[in-house]
Amino acid sequence: MRRGFLSAAGSAGRPVRGALVAAVALAVVGAVGVAAAQTGQPAKSAAAGQQTALAAPGAAKTFPLFARKSGHLYDYEPKAGGGVQAQVDLGGGFGDATALVQTNVSADGTGNDLYYRTGGTLYYTAEEGADTKVIGTGWDTYNLLVAAGNMGGSADPDLIARDTAGALWLYQGKPDGTFQTKIRIGSSGWNGMNELVGRGDFTGDGKADLVARGTDGTLYVYPGTGNAVADATIGSRITVGKGWDTYKQLVSTGDNDGDGKADLIGNDAAGALWLLKGTGDPKAPFAPRVQIGTSGWAAFDTLF
Repeated sequence: MRRGFLSAAGSAGRPVRGALVAAVALAVVGAVGVAAAQTGQPAKSAAAGQQTALAAPGAAKTFPLFARKSGHLYDYEPKAGGGVQAQVDLGGGFGDATALVQTNVSADGTGNDLYYRTGGTLYYTAEEGADTKVIGTGWDTYNLLVAAGNMGGSADPDLIARDTAGALWLYQGKPDGTFQTKIRIGSSGWNGMNELVGRGDFTGDGKADLVARGTDGTLYVYPGTGNAVADATIGSRITVGKGWDTYKQLVSTGDNDGDGKADLIGNDAAGALWLLKGTGDPKAPFAPRVQIGTSGWAAFDTLF
């Protein structure tokens, strides 16, 4: 057994990302008990290899889909051509996390790492699992945390946070999972969005963008500029269209179908799971949806 994951027999080499290592780490720092601990993941696992295999050099990376239900965390690895493989149960004790964000900092950007918040404290666990650390306190001032990709143009992935006043903040990542000093990228009004999704270039210009859904169901793409400059990191929004409130949740796992372009995944109230394939065309960023799951997906309170 390597730190941070188990390779389960009969799962075709698919990694099972375990909660055990992070649970121990959190108990040591006294944040929560073992039963409330979150997951960590390893550096050069089968998942890291799969990311490399599914994404050609320079193309969008591919990540697993994580989902939480009744305090249990589940891992859905991507399927060749689009969709997800059978679920892997990572275990219970995940109900105390008020934010869960998947990222790829470790192992030269191929690790499936995790930021998670319990109370007002934000933690980072590298895929290797031994590197669980406290990022800081006071993170309960934010009502939403989102994986952003490299929005500021640095080598490491960033985090976007929305505060209770409706402003948007960019935390540029560092190689150890910590952050540079935050910069504001949106002054107000972002509480009018009930979904924010990053981790993808949806306009085809090679820069990470931000997808947002308004409370009226309208979907927008905010093109990234690649500049970590206050109030100038995202450009003027592009209206994708209405009717996106048919989805309970929207998430990006990068390039799910392996065509080199970042996609969206959404679950609807009836329990179906849908793949919205990215086109790379800013005028029509998403192709008609394809169903990749038939039932049960509405039961998850978090997809990430």
